[in-house]
Amino acid sequence: MDQRTILVLGASGLIGRFVTDDLRARGFRVIGVARSLSPAQTMSALDIEQPILSLDSAALTRLLGEHAADVVVNCLGVLQDGPGSDTNAVHRDFVARLLQAIADSGRAIRLVHISIPGTAEADRTAFATTKREAERLIATSGIPHAILRPGFVVAPAAYGGSAMLRALAAFPLDLPEKEMATPFQPVAVEEISATIAWLAARESDDLSVKAVTWDLMQAEPITMAGVIKQFRLAFGTAAWPHLAMPAFMLDLGARIGDLANTLGWVPPMRTTAIAELRRGVTGDPSAWIAATSISPKTLAQTIGRHPASIQDKWFARLFLIKALIFACLVAFWLVSGFIALFVSYRAAAGILTAHNFPPALVDPITIGTSLMDMSIGMLIAFRRTAAIGLIAGIIASLGYMFGAAILTPDLWIEPLGALVKTGPAIVLMLVALLMLDNR
Repeated sequence: MDQRTILVLGASGLIGRFVTDDLRARGFRVIGVARSLSPAQTMSALDIEQPILSLDSAALTRLLGEHAADVVVNCLGVLQDGPGSDTNAVHRDFVARLLQAIADSGRAIRLVHISIPGTAEADRTAFATTKREAERLIATSGIPHAILRPGFVVAPAAYGGSAMLRALAAFPLDLPEKEMATPFQPVAVEEISATIAWLAARESDDLSVKAVTWDLMQAEPITMAGVIKQFRLAFGTAAWPHLAMPAFMLDLGARIGDLANTLGWVPPMRTTAIAELRRGVTGDPSAWIAATSISPKTLAQTIGRHPASIQDKWFARLFLIKALIFACLVAFWLVSGFIALFVSYRAAAGILTAHNFPPALVDPITIGTSLMDMSIGMLIAFRRTAAIGLIAGIIASLGYMFGAAILTPDLWIEPLGALVKTGPAIVLMLVALLMLDNR
């Protein structure tokens, strides 16, 4: 058999990144395509950045032809509508263009599409309904295809929901009892990759796998509580007493997550995520196991092979704290600027007057620095400009410290230590800057 070329769309995500690297290790020629790749994800010349979702069917046809693709793996997906994220555009419209491109390519191409488990009757969110619409388009296309429906994916990396469960495992905190009891059948990410490799080795005209839909997950039933417990065993926190959060806190957290989503962030706790969590993750992997002879590992086998390292523990502990850090910094800059400008303007201006600043400069400096502080807070609030805001905040804080040292040195020894506290604020902004990456 000649070396097969596999085109992986969404090669920067949890599944897409692992699949791209693992299939290369298995001897396939793999082209990894993503809208954006981090510097750590561009280790191969075969990893390319391309605005894949904006390509029309003709451009997609050219992409398939340029790389002589034999198999296309579609790992693209978004959880919820927001700035730059449209479930209809990603799950349904793009798949329609991709199917047209494959049909127009003149090549015998197999499409492997990553979907979600469950039934259409249980779909309640735009995420789920558009995923199911994509499945229907694929099923009626006549193109050789495999629709893979992974369960809860356990991988060496962790994004989104998988990161949130690790974070819960690192703290003595449980979800409400009802949510902890939902079914949650997991699958190891390497078994998804092994399945794609098995399919890629088959000819596109092999009738036994020309049109299949498989649930990929361990056969043994397990609940979310069981998943979190297994992570706690790996983290060494299983013996800790645990406190279950009330349901209203979970719903409130989801609403706050939706607000953060409008600012460009992608928090794991959003209303769609909670709705899908409450539905659970279930399926029947028997057809997949029978066809491929892959014996799915249990959760204990999967996690047990990767005991938590210090890096795992730090990530899990800091994952939820990251949101708190950014929220505090946004509030710090907005509130400090607001108070100086509107609540205690005379007191703020009086500091400059008391230190013999020229009267003509007192008001401009007070107003300017207040507006600057509030602008920094707004920059940090939006994901796209957060790095600029943090850097500006560090520079502004250093400016305040050095300026005060020259012009008003007595402020360094004032009883409340306002300038002394600026140092820890700078450190916190530096920590936030270092934690900004999502993958």
